[in-house]
Amino acid sequence: MREKTIKSTLKTPSDAVRSEADTKRERERKMEAVVGDDSVAPAPPVSAPPVQMQYNSPSLSRSPLLITLEPTSDNNNNNNQGSNPRGGGGGHNRNRSFFTPLGSPIRKAIQMTKLDPQDAWLPITESRNGNAYYAAFHTLCSGIGIQALVLPVSFTILGWTWGIISLTIAFIWQLYTLWVLVKLHESAETGMRYSRYLHLFSATFGDKMGNIFAAFPIMYLSGGTCVALIIVGGSTSKLFFQILCGEGCAAKPMTSVEWYLVFTCAAVILAQLPNLNSIAGVSLIGSITAICFCTIMWLVSVTSGRLDGVSYDPIKEEPNMAYIFSVLNAFGIIAFAFRGHNLTLEIQGTMPSDEKKPSHVPMWRGVKVAYLIVALCLFPLTIGGYWAYGHKIPSSGGMLTAIYQFHGRDTSQAVLALTSLFVIVNAVSSFQIYAMPMFDDMESKYTGRMNRPCPWWLRALFRVMFTYGCFFVAVAIPFLGSLSGLIGGVAVPITFAYPCFLWLKIKKPKKQSFMWYLNWGLGVSGIVLSVILIAAGVYVVIDTGIKVSFFKPA
Repeated sequence: MREKTIKSTLKTPSDAVRSEADTKRERERKMEAVVGDDSVAPAPPVSAPPVQMQYNSPSLSRSPLLITLEPTSDNNNNNNQGSNPRGGGGGHNRNRSFFTPLGSPIRKAIQMTKLDPQDAWLPITESRNGNAYYAAFHTLCSGIGIQALVLPVSFTILGWTWGIISLTIAFIWQLYTLWVLVKLHESAETGMRYSRYLHLFSATFGDKMGNIFAAFPIMYLSGGTCVALIIVGGSTSKLFFQILCGEGCAAKPMTSVEWYLVFTCAAVILAQLPNLNSIAGVSLIGSITAICFCTIMWLVSVTSGRLDGVSYDPIKEEPNMAYIFSVLNAFGIIAFAFRGHNLTLEIQGTMPSDEKKPSHVPMWRGVKVAYLIVALCLFPLTIGGYWAYGHKIPSSGGMLTAIYQFHGRDTSQAVLALTSLFVIVNAVSSFQIYAMPMFDDMESKYTGRMNRPCPWWLRALFRVMFTYGCFFVAVAIPFLGSLSGLIGGVAVPITFAYPCFLWLKIKKPKKQSFMWYLNWGLGVSGIVLSVILIAAGVYVVIDTGIKVSFFKPA
């Protein structure tokens, strides 16, 4: 059609005999037909009118205020294709040129705030006003606790050299995997925030893999820790009452089960706080009390001097297989001391996050402060306790039992009572943060099915049921504290292995690079260590013959 138009414009022999007015009207009519037809490409410059050159000028393109960088042939093709937005024509390219330079930062900012719609209804993420201080409180409360009391027991098997080396390696290893989890909390590519460990694992490896390899260790770690806290808190409450009452007390002492019930009632009351941010004050109190009882214990042990006949030679059992499993069980005790990684993503999920201020910055700041204090508590407690008691340290209860057993008479009763009170307060405070993932899981099942927030009375019922369920298990299995090595073996992948595999899957570091070797090495080592520790824990339980006393707390 273009060639026909040009020919009709150049070859007009009858124009010589026409009048000047007819010639002018004929040219105007033909040019109007050319301009009015959208399917006609622009004519060559020698015959095109000025108005058509202005229409295709880059300064007045069809995308106002944007300069089109495509060559002229692309513009002609786009014009020929029309304005169909689905067909790759001019309309589609115009929209793309608008959103590419101006829309990308907006879309990225929107993606950084992309949340699960149910997050506003669940206790972990319904409040997102956390900060670095809250992160430090929660991390410190979950990082120091009753698990620290049995660390000197591991040194009785490993000895000074391997005990200190193992504790140091475990501390550095878990601090690295903690950094990995903090970095993986939010994805810059998808804009999603993973505020729960299980959600991150399932999103990376699939729901089936998550249910098989992650769900049980995570829930077992939270629930098992809550049961252990009831046992320790209830037993320490009984000792605290005996110290206050004195030797000549005429009051009828309560049984261990009754003291478990008293502790559980206190935990139920605090469990009614609605969300993870609301227990920041509780975590602060728990952190302070943990620092206090750790400091008091190692100071009392060191200042009182070593016991008579203390030996530091590693205990070697016969046959050799029994000794090997005892060593592995000691590794499990150390691993159990660093079990708070299943709460890291949940703590970070309470913080606001955007493109300019991502949540990993204040979270890592709080974690660094918290774990500096953790190191200042765990290392002196372990080294000082082992120096003072050596092989005589009780395998059940660790430092807490040793303080009462060896210094019950030569130490001020006020110091012993204060230490017991700190342990009780820390236990009831730690119970809240370890129980929060379980509360969140129960409520998520309701909100997912009903598509509405959980009413207050049902939320209270869920928490009462879980807490008294832990009480029932504590009464039924009071010897759970003797299984710390076995529990540590189950917790090893959560802390030491899974974060490395998550980094490999999500970040995809270059093959044979330092990060590739590091994460593969630590991940595989963590899985192998977990399998060996579980086997060692089972062997030690069978070999040592733990006193199994169902429904008979001491």
